[in-house]
Amino acid sequence: MDNHSYNFPSDCTPLTSSKLAHKPAGSTAVNMGHACKNPPRDYLVWSLCNTLYVNFCCLGFMALIYSIKARDQTTQGNLQLAQECSDKAKWYNILAAGWNLLIPLLAIVLLVLLLVHLGASQGSFDFFGEYGFQNFMQLFSW
Repeated sequence: MDNHSYNFPSDCTPLTSSKLAHKPAGSTAVNMGHACKNPPRDYLVWSLCNTLYVNFCCLGFMALIYSIKARDQTTQGNLQLAQECSDKAKWYNILAAGWNLLIPLLAIVLLVLLLVHLGASQGSFDFFGEYGFQNFMQLFSW
């Protein structure tokens, strides 16, 4: 069956008509649907970084899941659901980044407090001597 004998439905038209079948085709316009709207961001790279670094309480992993969902919905053309998933990924990334910054800062604060406590304590401690470990453990007894 060729283009000459096939009856096309009313909503479909062939790229070449039967009169112009022997001539090369010119240009073809394709409707892209939502080409004028900007798709929502998916924050995929940020989610990957949060997933690989510390990932406290799996917040980075949750952000990664919503980032992938946002990208999938964008490719399927569902921009409303893609925007919702994008917003969730953004907030999970903010929470994960906050925790990822807070944990090293707490470790630094604890180290500084330990050094201040060592400087304020009475006498000197021989950490490498015979009673070094016992002297070290006395620092933590209040």
